[in-house]
Amino acid sequence: MQKRNLVLKAAAALVVGSLALTGCTTTPDKPDNAATNASKRQAIDSSVDATLSRMYSTVKGSRELVAKSRGVLVFPDVIQAGFIVGGQSGNGALRVGGSTVGYYNTSSLSVGLQAGAQSKAIVFLFMTQEALDEFRGSDGWAAGAGASVALVKMGANGAVDTTTATAPVQVVVLTNAGLMGDVSINGTKVTKLKI
Repeated sequence: MQKRNLVLKAAAALVVGSLALTGCTTTPDKPDNAATNASKRQAIDSSVDATLSRMYSTVKGSRELVAKSRGVLVFPDVIQAGFIVGGQSGNGALRVGGSTVGYYNTSSLSVGLQAGAQSKAIVFLFMTQEALDEFRGSDGWAAGAGASVALVKMGANGAVDTTTATAPVQVVVLTNAGLMGDVSINGTKVTKLKI
């Protein structure tokens, strides 16, 4: 009887051990978060560079406006879609002194007559240190909720109208056709990404 119990225990231990080893060998590898995050940061930075280059070449005076700013938050590819109820979302980076200091997501919801989808770039220019500090110190930020936010307008000469660019936060919205001048960004939410 003792021999039989010993054989059963040994068999059970062998089965449990085999299952444990099988589980270890068939568990898929989790992607390395550090490598995945580094890849995401690199992709965002590359898109930010391309968006700034496109803006500088298509919007006269934008390079000077960026140079005057205390920081620039660039969302290179904001996808907007909807049918009656719509939304938009995209990832971007905050640059201060030409260097990336953080990664962010923007999103908003809207209700009204709308159908379809489009992509655009949104560039927030923090023109005062106070506006930049308020943004960086917040847990979540909404355009128009705290600092005054204004859409950059084109002057009669086809360049950025710096006489009207007096709000603490200026916004440039670019589509494939160029500068977009008739869009509301109030209520657009921005949150920091943990990448």
